[in-house]
Amino acid sequence: MTSHEQMRTSRLANERAKKVMPGGNTRSSVYEAPFPLYLKSGKGAYVTDVDDNAYLDFQNNFTALIHGYDHPEVNSALLTQIGMGLSFAFPTESEIDLAEILCERVPFFEQVRFTNTGSEAVMVAIKAARAITGRPQIAKCEGAYHGNYDYVEASFDPVPADWQTGTAEAQAYNYGTPASVLAEVVVIPFNNVAATERLLEPHKQTLACVVIDPLPSRAGLVPVDRSYLHFLREFTARHGILLISDEVLSFRLSYRGAIATYGIEPDLCTFGKIVGGGLPIGAVAGRAETMRVFDPSRGKPPVSQAGTFTANPLSMVAGAAAMRALTEVEIERLNALGAQARSELGATLAASDLGGHVTGAASLFCVFIGDEEVKDYASAYHAWQQRQRLSRLISLCRDEGILLSRIGLGALSSPMATAEIATLAVRFGRALAKLAATTPSAAVA
Repeated sequence: MTSHEQMRTSRLANERAKKVMPGGNTRSSVYEAPFPLYLKSGKGAYVTDVDDNAYLDFQNNFTALIHGYDHPEVNSALLTQIGMGLSFAFPTESEIDLAEILCERVPFFEQVRFTNTGSEAVMVAIKAARAITGRPQIAKCEGAYHGNYDYVEASFDPVPADWQTGTAEAQAYNYGTPASVLAEVVVIPFNNVAATERLLEPHKQTLACVVIDPLPSRAGLVPVDRSYLHFLREFTARHGILLISDEVLSFRLSYRGAIATYGIEPDLCTFGKIVGGGLPIGAVAGRAETMRVFDPSRGKPPVSQAGTFTANPLSMVAGAAAMRALTEVEIERLNALGAQARSELGATLAASDLGGHVTGAASLFCVFIGDEEVKDYASAYHAWQQRQRLSRLISLCRDEGILLSRIGLGALSSPMATAEIATLAVRFGRALAKLAATTPSAAVA
């Protein structure tokens, strides 16, 4: 068990950080008051902080580390490549290797284009959609996160729209976002076919693409409805609009990615995180006819995409090793463990005076406190109004040696087995009991 008294070195590290970084931070997603946990090492499913406290890690760098830490094949590939060179101003065979692995894995992946991050992959895919269609607008779901790009940041965390009384205008996430950017974004309600069709219809001649995440984390980690996804595919195909499946987080849902489990083929798929073996990566993939928009062999392509560290050999060899180790059998095992985790955590929450439930799919889960049923962004938004109690629960879990993200999201990794799920259930139960004991009865009611 840990407490602030046992995190003295983390506190001192944050004091140093505040002198040289705004707020002591260079990644907003890891900011925490009064100070965050500073980690120094990881092994298997566990991490150790700078004060030598150990934790069972269900964050895994925001779902990216599907093999946890110190994976032997990934490490071996990296050590070999380090001795050969870190990066070059020329291509290497390592990028061909990873591209071949990915194209063999997913039926509609005929060609792949690498980027450095998932955010960049989404940005490049949207540029491709605009170049192919000659249209300016995009559509995205309210509350869905698609990375750091002005257009997809629109309506990331607004007060939920009332879709029954009218259309919602795109809302800025960051101060200074130009109104012209917001005018190019059509915001649609996740899993609501009727309202989405009503909103898309007036823009069918100006939309370049619809971006959809099959399991949007910031919209409650609720899987997309099959009927909703099929509607989007039919509508976009009928009107010459590209459908982009953003699987940066959700590519891990199956051996062939997320959208493949629905029997749907998008025009482009963006992904990253797990395919980099723990190193920075992003990618865009699709049929060769669509991907030719990036082809420079016939002169300047419609979309020119570069980057000094794009397809760097370290990310490529680590990614190839990670993907080879992530077999179909291994993904099925992890997904079964994920179902077990959601079941046990859900039962613990249901039995608590605080109540709550668990969303997610495959090897991902997200915990919510309270009676609100989470089914879309609006219900997730209202459930997260319990953020003070949720934040306290996450802190209590950390004190018990369990790491979850600050929104209650957890990701399994391949070093885990039933023993780790049992540990999670027991320690989560203790943390929840402590929270319930310190929560006034009126607040629970």
